[in-house]
Amino acid sequence: MGPYVSAQARWAGRVRDRGQGRLGGVAQIVTGEAVALELRIAQLPSRVVAAALDFGAMGSVYALLLTVLDRLLGLADEAAATALVLALLLLVFLGYPLTMETVLRGRTLGKMAMGLRVVRDDAGPITFRQALVRAVSGFTMERPGLLLLGLGPALAFCVMLFSGTGKRIGDMAAGTVVIQERIAPQPPFATYLPPSLAGWAAVLDLTAVDDSLALGIRQFLSRANRLDPVAREGVGRQLLTDLLARVTPPPPPGAPGWAVLSAVLAERRRREERRLQGAR
Repeated sequence: MGPYVSAQARWAGRVRDRGQGRLGGVAQIVTGEAVALELRIAQLPSRVVAAALDFGAMGSVYALLLTVLDRLLGLADEAAATALVLALLLLVFLGYPLTMETVLRGRTLGKMAMGLRVVRDDAGPITFRQALVRAVSGFTMERPGLLLLGLGPALAFCVMLFSGTGKRIGDMAAGTVVIQERIAPQPPFATYLPPSLAGWAAVLDLTAVDDSLALGIRQFLSRANRLDPVAREGVGRQLLTDLLARVTPPPPPGAPGWAVLSAVLAERRRREERRLQGAR
């Protein structure tokens, strides 16, 4: 089943990726209950766009508040004006991400627009504590990065670029990760009859292959490249064993397992379409 897994997974990936780009890497997360989950990590470009949208929103709010308060208070004292600027910086650039990610459970306006969400490393929703650590880290070291004299955004970009899960400094400190929550719909799965098995499939006796087994094969083939390798190997072997016990004649020697499953599924569909055409 080893060659079956790799070849079938590549083929299934080509079917689903046709006409669309990849959305990002997939990371396996182990929860506190020892359950392995696969999360689609947010791509760097989408995170940069989300950060730019949030920064634009914060900058606009900051400029508006500064203008309004300056006109209302008419501060002529330089010390008072400086205090106002610092207070607004703290209120907007720290308060915005903290409030948004706490209230919206890991989302800001920019993340909502890009279909992103912040979750804990164990895939659970973030709390006020994680949002606070992320906000303080961002304010002091990343955006705007007051402690780094304006180099914060460049530092955050470099850290995310070299992180295997796209984490910035705030994510590392808070134990969080940004995932792609909204994913483009997948194209419908298309059955495929390998040419090398076309002759064998044409003479198959498929009377024992019921709808339940055919549905199981279809679901497996359409999702194989998203399964854990160990689970994919086990499920694929079980389906192939069950199928070979129900069809005659046996497949040609050396035929890959994925090709056998796909050929049977495609031939079954072809015969059903031919039967419906005959009925009409």
